[in-house]
Amino acid sequence: PNGINLKDNILVAIFLCINMLLIVTFFKKECFHTSTRYILFAVMLMSDSFVLILSNVLVIINFLQFTIQVWLCTVISIVTLLYVAVTPVTLTAMTLERYVAICLPLRHAELCSTRRSMHCILVIHGISSVPSMLNLSIFFATASLGLYEQRALCSVEIFILQPWQRHFRSAISQLYFFIMCIIIVFCYIQIVKVAKAASGENKQSTQKGMRTVILHAFQLLLWGGGIIHSFNIFAQILEEKCTVQILTTLQILFHKIAQIQSDWMDNFYIFAIIFNGII
Repeated sequence: PNGINLKDNILVAIFLCINMLLIVTFFKKECFHTSTRYILFAVMLMSDSFVLILSNVLVIINFLQFTIQVWLCTVISIVTLLYVAVTPVTLTAMTLERYVAICLPLRHAELCSTRRSMHCILVIHGISSVPSMLNLSIFFATASLGLYEQRALCSVEIFILQPWQRHFRSAISQLYFFIMCIIIVFCYIQIVKVAKAASGENKQSTQKGMRTVILHAFQLLLWGGGIIHSFNIFAQILEEKCTVQILTTLQILFHKIAQIQSDWMDNFYIFAIIFNGII
């Protein structure tokens, strides 16, 4: 259809190819398997790639006006919301790993072992699932049983049956963003203190850690800004009672922008840490 932007899909394909190359490299190099830092980074890449593929499939389905049953859309939306949240939570976990490596070097091997990394991945998914589970619980409590058998265009907006649900979802996202910002700022301040007291090679290593934390903070700001901005726009649109077609088109547009922006920043992060000699 004419509504699908060919340039956007080409960019998505390029980003996916880069992500796949990096993921394959991670699995082929055994030295990466023992580093919490690279394990978490691989998790973030796989999460972003999954969301990028799924969201673009939904975009195509919506432009084709293909409807599916609400119960199936609910499952797809829950999984999508889960992995959208995995990226910023993983970024925060990567920042904490740098904090431990620089501020608690004697305990780094113990706290960031391969086994604990697997536990960390489970914790990340558990924390990331809270918003989607809350939205799902509210949806189940307010939706009638007949709604699940109806057919509709699949969208995360299908969860919004009452205006307050949108504000609740926005509040949860902003709370997550606020907590993650506090963690990253705390880690940065502690690393700065260590950097001032360090000398020689230790000082250089600490400064690299500071640059890594700044990159994580930059990514998180982009994620948080996009999420909060899109929620405010959707709320304003609904208050003005725009048509369903405009709402659907804008939702798809903002979702694609957010995903492309997130994926671009992941690859920017890779190139930045290579050029700064952090790896």
